[in-house]
Amino acid sequence: MNVLTNAIIILLAYFIGSIPFALVIGKGFYKTDVRKHGSGNLGATNTFRTLGKKAGIIVLIGDIAKGSLAVCLPLMMNSHLHMLVPGFIAILGHSYPVFAKFKGGKSVATAAGVFLAFSPLAFILGILAFLISLKISKYVSLSSPIGALVAFLASIYVGDAVLMVFAAVIFVFITWKHIKNFKRIKLGTEPKVNF
Repeated sequence: MNVLTNAIIILLAYFIGSIPFALVIGKGFYKTDVRKHGSGNLGATNTFRTLGKKAGIIVLIGDIAKGSLAVCLPLMMNSHLHMLVPGFIAILGHSYPVFAKFKGGKSVATAAGVFLAFSPLAFILGILAFLISLKISKYVSLSSPIGALVAFLASIYVGDAVLMVFAAVIFVFITWKHIKNFKRIKLGTEPKVNF
């Protein structure tokens, strides 16, 4: 029975992660497919740039909530499955969503939601590092891996082995997802955030 429950949790986590809030908000309220604008990603950053602050904030909250909800599934379904497993599955769902032809975002906000629910300290320190880097560099694409790195360092302080492995994998994953952005930063063609 527990195996079936865990399988259901993993499927639910993937489907939750796959909900493309950027696409839903863009098409539903702005008649705009964000995949055809900016970076083409189904994430909060591209939504901010394409549809504006209000839409971007809604998508950001939705994407964070996906990660947090997925982490809580084992508790909600009385399972012993480690909470970070569905959290990681939700992150994969966001990047490779079944509801959007497996082309999603870079999972930064969804990963933040996982940290928020499982390790608030890693979340807070990661967000602070992200915001400081963003203020200095004006690059979301540079600040995201920096935030993930600091979240990993925080996980070392927390001392949870599973959290450390998870945070290390997320740092590598987010860095890998931004390789093209790093190249554009080097060329001077990467868009900056205007405060």
